Amino acid sequence: MKKYLVDGEVLGQRTLSPDIRVLEIGAPEIAMAAEPGQFVTVAVNSLSVPLLRRPFGIAGVDRTRGTFLLMYRIVGEATQLLAALGAGDTVSVMGPLGHGFDLSARHPLLVGGGVGLAPLHFLAASLSVPCDVAVGGRTADELFWTDLFRDKTEHQYETTNDGSRGTKGFVTAVLPELLEKGSYDRVYVCGPSPMMHAVTDLVARAGVPCQISLEKYMGCGLGACLSCTCSGIGKRVKICKDGPVFWAGEVTEW
Repeated sequence: MKKYLVDGEVLGQRTLSPDIRVLEIGAPEIAMAAEPGQFVTVAVNSLSVPLLRRPFGIAGVDRTRGTFLLMYRIVGEATQLLAALGAGDTVSVMGPLGHGFDLSARHPLLVGGGVGLAPLHFLAASLSVPCDVAVGGRTADELFWTDLFRDKTEHQYETTNDGSRGTKGFVTAVLPELLEKGSYDRVYVCGPSPMMHAVTDLVARAGVPCQISLEKYMGCGLGACLSCTCSGIGKRVKICKDGPVFWAGEVTEW
């Protein structure tokens, strides 16, 4: 699978919450090649002292315009630098990297929380059939995702830890009933590791095939540095090269 190293042009940013942004980047080569579940690594060109490239799941593409979207939470120096970028600035982008989702589902359920929902946003727009989505957040302010998914999904189920919107509890609170009544043939999961472990346990008991998108610190994003390995069946696997999307049974610890 061909990878590109290009200077992408920042076309703009928008704010989803006090600490979450959507960045639109013009890079036709990457926009045309990207598949749901793949990622890019990004470096800010204006830095005098370069930081390591940062990985971000691709949140959407517009192949006609030659652009793609990144969603990120401002948590450290690299993302603060991204937040300061404006239209016309450039970033060094490498990608698309890794392996994406299987798209053969006929009745899929997407489950996610936090910025981990970004790859699922691209997936929902790429599936040829309507999908259901279960979205979890700490408070109602974190459920802006439902607006982003509204025209891409058939049914949406919301949970909040504090009960300020939807069902009170974690996203797993609604899963047993959904899995019992939904007749899903595929579940796709992305988000914090504890949430994904809990979700995959429930999905395995229901006997539904499940794909997970993993996130881990990556030094290179190309499989050379071994910083993103996790336990697979009988071997160590590299999240950046063998994933980031795996069938739930392919990995035992992450």
